[in-house]
Amino acid sequence: MDKITSEAEFQVAIQSPRLTVAVFKADWCGDCKFIDPFMPDVEQKFSNQLTLVEVDVDAVGDVSQQQNILGIPSFVAYADGRELVRFVNKFRKSREEIEDFLQRAVDVYETIHK
Repeated sequence: MDKITSEAEFQVAIQSPRLTVAVFKADWCGDCKFIDPFMPDVEQKFSNQLTLVEVDVDAVGDVSQQQNILGIPSFVAYADGRELVRFVNKFRKSREEIEDFLQRAVDVYETIHK
């Protein structure tokens, strides 16, 4: 997962016509560390359908505020600079919930890009 370290990088990533899912997280976040062990497998599973990017909320705080990210980890899907769907809440996310969200993002994207 590529790390986004500036607002400019974030803008470039979400402007892509390819489905891009931003994962908002931070080093100090326990629930973020919880997903770290299985995220590489999840990323591999969806690698043909989308790109995952990691957004450190401390490094690019303005982006988090602009995107109304209130809890982390949070997942927001974009294509062509537009938000398609989000999975944002204050609860710990399971692998199954993350995979379900990513599949939903793919379904929304494919509906729009037929």
